[in-house]
Amino acid sequence: MQTKQVFVVFSDTGTVLGRVINLWTKSTMNHVSIALDRELTELYSFGRKNPRNPFIGGFVKEDIRTAFFHNSKGAVYCLTVSSHEYRRMRLKIQAMEAEKANYRYNFIGLFLVPLKRELQRKNAFFCSQFVATLLGECGSYRHEKPACLTKPQDIRSWHQLRLIYRGKLVDYPAFLEDTNQKQIEPEKTTA
Repeated sequence: MQTKQVFVVFSDTGTVLGRVINLWTKSTMNHVSIALDRELTELYSFGRKNPRNPFIGGFVKEDIRTAFFHNSKGAVYCLTVSSHEYRRMRLKIQAMEAEKANYRYNFIGLFLVPLKRELQRKNAFFCSQFVATLLGECGSYRHEKPACLTKPQDIRSWHQLRLIYRGKLVDYPAFLEDTNQKQIEPEKTTA
């Protein structure tokens, strides 16, 4: 069976909302995203649509190279999945990206998690609910909790994840390798 790798990224941006969530959950790195590539250029989650406004959220393609993530601490985990599971994830993400205006951030559900109160809302997710749902629907993730009660810590403790990096996200090795390769590529000349 052919396999592929996806990357689960946990982060702590240090924002006010992030600090509130850290206090509420008594943990750190309370944001989780999923990447379809090692360089994290295809990184998806549910979060802020505008870095300056924490109250307008939804499905987002994230870029750890932006100023918003500049001081973020994080951890990158690798997950090996079947080629079939990977294709299903890619198709699901592409469909969500095409319809991203129809998705919103599940603030109500987020604040019900510590109370262990389930709330399923159509097209509304918080970050860990999205990652757990995506991995679950594609056959990769099985957990005793429903996705709407899944915290980033639940995913992070999953035995199938393999830690490959911990530290400042801007120092992530694949990002640095990609940047260095772009810097040393010779200039193209025309004759």
